Amino acid sequence: MHEEHFRSGFVAILGPPNVGKSTLLNRLLGHKISITSKKPQTTRNRILGILHRESAQFVFVDTPGVHKAKQALNVRIVDVALAVLEDVDLILLVVDAFAPDPESEKIVIRALENAQTKVILALNKIDLIKKPALLSQMDTWHNTHPFEAVIPISARQGTQVDTLVTAMEQALPVGPRLFPKDALTDMPERFIAAEMIREKAFRLTGQEIPYSVAVTVDRFVEKKEGTLIAIDATIHVERDSQKGILIGKKGSKLKQIGEDARKEIERMVGAKVFLKLFVRVQKNWSRDTKALRRFGY
Repeated sequence: MHEEHFRSGFVAILGPPNVGKSTLLNRLLGHKISITSKKPQTTRNRILGILHRESAQFVFVDTPGVHKAKQALNVRIVDVALAVLEDVDLILLVVDAFAPDPESEKIVIRALENAQTKVILALNKIDLIKKPALLSQMDTWHNTHPFEAVIPISARQGTQVDTLVTAMEQALPVGPRLFPKDALTDMPERFIAAEMIREKAFRLTGQEIPYSVAVTVDRFVEKKEGTLIAIDATIHVERDSQKGILIGKKGSKLKQIGEDARKEIERMVGAKVFLKLFVRVQKNWSRDTKALRRFGY
């Protein structure tokens, strides 16, 4: 591929909560970078994932779900998502075709009105709806904003994801590679390890633990010439009752969270991992701006 035809750029994956943005990012990359959960608001930080093609390089920014925010944590989350629009080359708006969220979609569309950036719309979860309903939605969206393309997809099944990549490539500017060919993300391994622990805490506590869980990695040390990594991490919650739920009967829940997270971290780092987890109560941390900064928000 001649450099004069190569395309590259930053692509913001934007949309309401729980529409499958992180699932789509992981599908595009073929690797798990962003954590996923059936609960909304799983993603809080911007996470870069890099997709390499012969003719293009896409640097994805996975933003938190845009929604009407009241709490300090949620306001910070939405600010992070909307700030991305100013410094990317392309916006990939993802919405849920199966269970639309009109209120959050309106916030996104209002934000896009002032953006000078090209936007492609991905209508996700088409495996869950019938074709007439899908065609009707596509018509409605075509009249909502001057999108570069409106593409129905299923991130979970991979349907039409290649078509989406082609459309995105055509919308990117001509430019050089921004990262080396083997780069997958610019996030440090300890950050991704913390995210994987947080995901397991979400998944294994069902509806019992709300979004008052943060994870800090207190120690991340390579031992035995990189064949063993020792990690100490703390799961922060807001109430004693949440701590009890996370630890579980005789420590069973925390043990399960640790085992599941350790296996995923081992796959990421390609080494054996010794993981120690602690649970700490910090009252109302999601409303405390100092605590939010300390936890990376």
